[in-house]
Amino acid sequence: MVKGLLGRYIWIIDTIERHGRITRGRFNELWAHSAFGNGEEMPRRTFYNYRNGIEETFGISIGYDSSTYEYYIDSQDDSAEAARNRWLIDSMSVSGMLGDARDVSGRIVLENVPSSRRYLGTVVDAMKQGRRLRFGYRSYNEVTPKERRVNPYFVKIFKQLWYVIGYNVDDKAIKTYSLDRMTTVVMEDEQFAMPRDFSPEEFFADSFGIITDNSRPERITLRVSRWLANYFRALPLHVSQSEEIHEQYSLFHYRMQVTSDLIEEILRYGGNITVLEPKELRLRVTNELRKCMENYTLH
Repeated sequence: MVKGLLGRYIWIIDTIERHGRITRGRFNELWAHSAFGNGEEMPRRTFYNYRNGIEETFGISIGYDSSTYEYYIDSQDDSAEAARNRWLIDSMSVSGMLGDARDVSGRIVLENVPSSRRYLGTVVDAMKQGRRLRFGYRSYNEVTPKERRVNPYFVKIFKQLWYVIGYNVDDKAIKTYSLDRMTTVVMEDEQFAMPRDFSPEEFFADSFGIITDNSRPERITLRVSRWLANYFRALPLHVSQSEEIHEQYSLFHYRMQVTSDLIEEILRYGGNITVLEPKELRLRVTNELRKCMENYTLH
């Protein structure tokens, strides 16, 4: 269970969101039976202070409907900061639920995220302190590790792997490094400052995944089978996603760079997805499919 004041904030947000709207009586009943309540209701003054604390910490306002005597989540914006707060709330909420689930722990199956265990803490500390990182790194096409010196700008998780994106002082370029390919990580005394005009959100704004370049974003149209379209609605590939619904399929439109990450994502859906445009993307996917067929051709 996530303890302390932050844990209480998370519990309150999660409880109200799960109920949609909740009366003070029902809220107190749930609080009393929670790990925080110890069988007692929450004092009105405490609830008022927690409401203010939640708004100051997460930018989430808890509203009150005087006609039904119910509380509800009033407003959240769609900014990058709000998205990070949402991720933090969801993560801590799940952590709390898992902490209370020891009796059924053998029936909870989690995905492994190996790259976060060893070096993520050091990377985040370097970001907070504005200090350079020096690490050994072995890319997938290298046999032996090579030393990199990087000013860490931000981190990103993609497909169960953590990445640090920062300025390589030797190559004089912003590059991306997977934490699972690091062999050693040292935080140096050398200080750095984030460029004022650099935005992590804008850096990946036109791309899917962890790969980005200086290419112009393209208009991309994918024809997706009816059943797979449900998955795309639940987990959009990109913020630019829009949909045209047809009887047997949907057309999903995007504005993105054509990268290898995007091609790999398209290929994993097999015959349930077809690239309609642009021509470049359609050709690259076709070439990859042709290579796959050649691997299975019997001689």
